[in-house]
Amino acid sequence: MKKPFVIIGGPTACGKTALSIELAKKINGEIISADSMQVYRYMDIGTAKVTEEEKQGVPHYLVDELYPDEEYNVMVFQQKAKAYMSEIWEKGKTPILVGGTGFYINALLFDNDFTETENDTSFREACYAQAEKEGTEALFARLKQVDPEYAQTIHANNVKRVSRALEYHFLTGEKFSAHNAVQKEKESPYNAAVIILTMEREKLYERINYRVDLMMEQGLPQEVKGLLDRGYDSGLVSMQGLGYKEFIPYFQGECTLEEAVEQLKKGTRHFAKRQLTWFRRQIDGLWVDLSKADLQMAMSDVLDYLKEKEITD
Repeated sequence: MKKPFVIIGGPTACGKTALSIELAKKINGEIISADSMQVYRYMDIGTAKVTEEEKQGVPHYLVDELYPDEEYNVMVFQQKAKAYMSEIWEKGKTPILVGGTGFYINALLFDNDFTETENDTSFREACYAQAEKEGTEALFARLKQVDPEYAQTIHANNVKRVSRALEYHFLTGEKFSAHNAVQKEKESPYNAAVIILTMEREKLYERINYRVDLMMEQGLPQEVKGLLDRGYDSGLVSMQGLGYKEFIPYFQGECTLEEAVEQLKKGTRHFAKRQLTWFRRQIDGLWVDLSKADLQMAMSDVLDYLKEKEITD
């Protein structure tokens, strides 16, 4: 019998944290983060990391577990998340995966196999070196040539993902987009219920702008400076995340604080748009529009859906 597994995905700033915690309390669940940045220590404000108060006693995993210079990729995420899922089931509880990193969500939902390309990292290192020397657009142009479909789903600055797709093509001769399509056709090994939160674009963008203003009040520039002062290099994958990379030019005297803030708002809006596009193309489930339903109404729809999927009674 397949074990129960709930996934809550959606764009940044749409309300995933609040809904997931309420749901966890209702169905005796524990939360695993599918966010590629909240796993890092010292990176709290810029990642909108869930606070102890917000958790309301609900255990969270893959939050605050690594230092910013430690490697975190889809394989590390998958291994750790599967181990936590087993722990949660052993307690008689339901794991709830929450986040906006769709690539990570799919990897866990369908138990995708990435091991064939992990042994030799030389090609990937060469890609990183090219991006460093010639710029991210040069590397991205290579991806658009060999796999235009996959290139449409990611940003040119996501060197890690661009490099991985190029590496897969180099090692197998196949497109990474084709690999993902095959993996998507696999049946999930779990009794999974997928809930995708969405919101009218204008309202979502308002929330994003407000969130960035709040981050500034909470001291985001000081958080970024603190990381640099601790010796974390600006070229680290973690430091290239939204909320961090925008302020590095400011500290290097290359832009004003206002320009950095505007860049962060713009970059986050674009990121949210790409997230929604990804979820529409890649994953099926219950879509909940939080611009048309409050938390209580949304929770009612979600609980009905979980009953249909036989995850709750």
